Order: sequence, then structure tokens, then C-alpha cells
Amino acid sequence: MGNEATGFRARIQKFGGVLSGMVMPNIGAFITWGLITAMFLKTGWFPNEKIAVLIDPMLKYLLPTLIGYTGGKNFYGDRGGVIGAAATMGVIVGSDIPMFMGAMIMGPLAALCMKQVDRLFEGRVKPGFEMIVNNFSCGILGIFLVLAAFFAIGPFVQVLNHVMSAGVNVIIDHGLTPFASIFIEPAKVLFLNNAINHGILGPLGITQAAEAGKSILFILEPNPGPGVGVLLAYTFFGTGTAKKTAPGVAIIHAFGGIHEPYFPYILMKPQMILASICGAVSGNFIFQMFNCGLVATASPGSYFSVLAVAPKSDYLPIIAGMLVSTAVSFGVGAFILRLCRDSDEEALQKAVAKKAEGTGGVGRIGAQEVIDFTGKVIKKVYVACDAGMGSSAMGASILKDKAKQAGLDIEVKNVAIPNLPADVDVVVTHESLTERAMRERPEAVHISVDNFLSSPKYDEIVKKLTEAKNPLPVLKKENIKVTDQPKTKEDAIHMIAQMLLKDGYVTESYENGMLLREKENPTNLGNGIAIPHGVLEAKKEIKASGIAALIVPDGIVWNDETVRLVIGIAGADQEHLSILSNVALTLNEEEAVRKIVDGRDADELYHILTK
Repeated sequence: MGNEATGFRARIQKFGGVLSGMVMPNIGAFITWGLITAMFLKTGWFPNEKIAVLIDPMLKYLLPTLIGYTGGKNFYGDRGGVIGAAATMGVIVGSDIPMFMGAMIMGPLAALCMKQVDRLFEGRVKPGFEMIVNNFSCGILGIFLVLAAFFAIGPFVQVLNHVMSAGVNVIIDHGLTPFASIFIEPAKVLFLNNAINHGILGPLGITQAAEAGKSILFILEPNPGPGVGVLLAYTFFGTGTAKKTAPGVAIIHAFGGIHEPYFPYILMKPQMILASICGAVSGNFIFQMFNCGLVATASPGSYFSVLAVAPKSDYLPIIAGMLVSTAVSFGVGAFILRLCRDSDEEALQKAVAKKAEGTGGVGRIGAQEVIDFTGKVIKKVYVACDAGMGSSAMGASILKDKAKQAGLDIEVKNVAIPNLPADVDVVVTHESLTERAMRERPEAVHISVDNFLSSPKYDEIVKKLTEAKNPLPVLKKENIKVTDQPKTKEDAIHMIAQMLLKDGYVTESYENGMLLREKENPTNLGNGIAIPHGVLEAKKEIKASGIAALIVPDGIVWNDETVRLVIGIAGADQEHLSILSNVALTLNEEEAVRKIVDGRDADELYHILTK
């Protein structure tokens, strides 16, 4: 049941990520439009009728087209972006409202259609005709998509928008807007904040702003007050690590506008969600009482960014609302922390354990609990979150600084989960997002953190990367043993496998691969030598190329000959081939083998195998 719940949550988060992924890259353009509106509208700070003519075209044409292009590009690269932007024009012209929802539909839809059309022509186009086929297939498909958007999708979205707007208006008319935070705040803690703000409230708010010049919906999610209040409560009444780290996180949240860092403080003590909800609802009452609103989406949600897109007439009540949110959240949070005196470390451990039970544990969904980069070439480490901006940017900055101090030559970046590149080697995500990240890039190494700001995993990652930078030698001198212990070839293979396992060259399962290879294709080569190794399928059990050898003076019956020199191999790449070449050239005569075995000369064998 827990796994089903986790899967459902991951699907919801993925859908939210798709929505926010179309808007977040274009936030700069939204802010540009919002600032122009706030400054030059007739009710703005610097009314200017000539400049104000920019507002409507940017709202109706520029912003939806950017969303359509980004949505298409997210699904099918530049080609998807082009067809997505073209198709979006159909819904823009086919309606008389800002078509943000239509753009969110047409961008991905057009890209998926383009992808299917390209598959039809794949491998069927004669050389030299690729460009003309690509361009005309895009152009012809574009005609159908634009017409479909103009006559069907646009009118449908317009009706849907009217229905949703009417529903929002009913909520507003009945004075229920403040209570929307009962759903918004818990959803934020589940990392759905960007999906709610940019995927739902933003489009509805823009429709309202186009008519009224502002919308209260723009401020419901970005209001930093509830989160700052929770963090201040931990600052004064928390204990342990939470108390020490909360002040820094409060500053980042209040003035940087990044909400994600305060989510773990609620997860470690779930009762604190009541503080967040009470703070948000209280602030919303102030906003509603004074008919406040913003002229555009505030992103990121800091005190400054909210005021930057606030009309001058609403400055004082908006400041009051945010401060009331902070105060109420702080008061309720302080009461909860004083009432529940568990240490925050204990609470955090309980929360993580409970979360692991509910999700199957990070180990069960594939994230590495014990980080191991042995045998891997790590070049790209990406810290990923829902939007690829706030929390992941801070995590990537911390990890990049630690990697630089350690002298590691690796690329560390932050990115949205849907935009993880195909060649990423390591993905670091919050534990609640790991499953989504794994679905995007299952071949990468996935590492979960419980806090993007202060996770001990960063130091462990750097330590393991440093160790991987200085790999194991292919052959250690102590892995050449003179012994009469093995009586059968199975005994010899077991001893070889255990030596390779002990030093971290292979996993425990590699021995089975060696035994299976021996059954399928015996590895005794003549001249008293056997070179056991795993079947091809056992390659995945090799962490690093390694060799171990046994000098067996009494010999072992190995199929139809006596073997006195056993050289076991785990070859992850090409490193072991030079050693095999030395074996072929130096030990190609039985006399050479006899000299080493009879002399029990491990040093000479090491010299031969490593020269």
C-alpha cells in the first residue's frame, strides 16, 4: 500500500513538474510584464499611456507563445518547441482571453505529434532530402494543429477557463479565499509548490489581472510569512541542529524567496504544518479584507519580490498581511514546539524512518544508501528538484564548493528533474523526489538527501569521488598467494573470488559468474595455467578491473590437465588486457610456469604480470 501511495505521489509530482516546467524557464518574461504593468499602467507608479500599450500584447501573445515553445521543447527539443509555438498561436487567436492553459496543452501535444510523424519517416528518407522532408512535415503538421487549436482546443479551454474562473469567483465572493491555504500549505511541503503557483493559480490569476489589474491568487502561494514564522519558532524554541540551522534558512527564505528549505522543518515535526496553515490563512484574511492583489506572479516568493509586483495602492496592506502571517505562524509554531519537547534530532529520525516505511525506503527505490563510485567514471553530478531553481541551486552551490576544495574536476549543476541530461552520472535529489528522478534517468546513480542545505551526504559524495579519483591498482602484490589449499578448481575459483571481493573489485555475486563460465567454456589454457573469469552477464558485478593469482605447487586437476598457476580476472574495461598479453608472451612455455611454481616465486610472477 505504501509503494502505491508513493507511486501516486510521484505521478502527481511529475504532472506538476510538467506544468511548472513550462512556466519556470520563462519567469523572467513574466516578471518583465509584471513590472511594466506595475509601473506604467494608469494605476501604476509611473503612469504612461504610450508604454502601457505593451501590456496587452505581451500578456496575450508573448507569454503564451513562450509557454507553448518551452512545453514543446521539453518534450521534443528545438523541433518540438517550434511546432509547439506555432500550434499555440491557434489557441491565442481563437480566444479572447490570455491562453496560458491552451499553451500548456498545445505545446506538449504538438511536440508529441511531431515526434510521431518523424518516426513515420525514420529510415525512409533518401539522403539529401532530409532537410526538405523535415521542414515540410513540420509545416504541414503545423497547419492541422493550428486549425485544431483555433476551432476546437481554444474554444474548449475558453469554456473551461470560464468555469474555473467562475468557481474561483464563487470562492472569493463567499469570502473563502483565505481557506485555500488549508490545501496549499500541505501541498507545498510535498514539493508541489511550483505546480500550484505556476500551473494553477498563475493562469487563473492572470485572467483576473487582465480584467481587474491585479489578483489575490498571485499572493496565496508566494507569501513567505508562514515559512519564515515556522523557522523563527525553531530559532527561539527549537533544539539541536534545527535550532542552529533555522536562522540561516529563515534569511534565505525571507529575502531569497526560496521556499523548499523550510519544508524539512515541517517534515521533522508534522504538527508544525498547523503553524504554516494558520499563518497563511491569517495573512489571506488581511489580503481579502483590503482587496489586495498582485499584478503578476511573484517568483521567487520573498518579501521583496512580492512587493515588486504589488500595485502602489496595496503596499501597506500587503506588508501587513505578510507580517501577520509571520507572527501567527511563529506564535502557533512556538506553542507546538514547547508542547512537544522531543528533541528535533529524534523527531527527524522518526520522520525519516516513517517516511522510509511509507515509501519502501530509499534503498528499495534504488537510491544509494551507501555511496559507492568504485569502477565508475564520474564527470557530471546534478542536484535536481522540481523546478531546478531554488533548493537545488543551493545544494549544487554547496556541493560544487566542496568538490572544488577537494580538487575534483567534475561538473556540478542544478536542474529540474524533467530536464536531467541523458549523460548525467550522479543525481542528487530530496528523498521525496528520488523516485521521480529515477524514472527520468534510471541508469544514473541516485542519492537522496533529507535537506538540500545541510545534508552530510555532500561530504560523503566528495569523499567517495576522491577515492574513485585514485582507483585500485589492477593487481596488488598481496593478491598473489602460494598455497596448496585448493583441492578442486571450484576451491581455486572461490579463493580467487574472495580475494577480489575483499579489496572491492567485485561483488559477492561475481563468483557465480566465474563458476558459470567454467561450466560453459573451461578456462584452462595449457602449460599448467588457468584463467577463470566471469560470463559476460557478470560484468555488472565488477566494480573495478582486478586480478588475483594462486601458485599451487601440488597442482589441481582442471578438466583434463593439471593446473599449477591460476590467474583470476575481473575485467571492467581494457586495463586487464595488457596483463593478459604479458601472460601470453612470458608464460607461453611450460618451463616458464614450472620455474615460477617450483620456486614458489610470487615476486617474479608479480613482476611478469605488471611489467
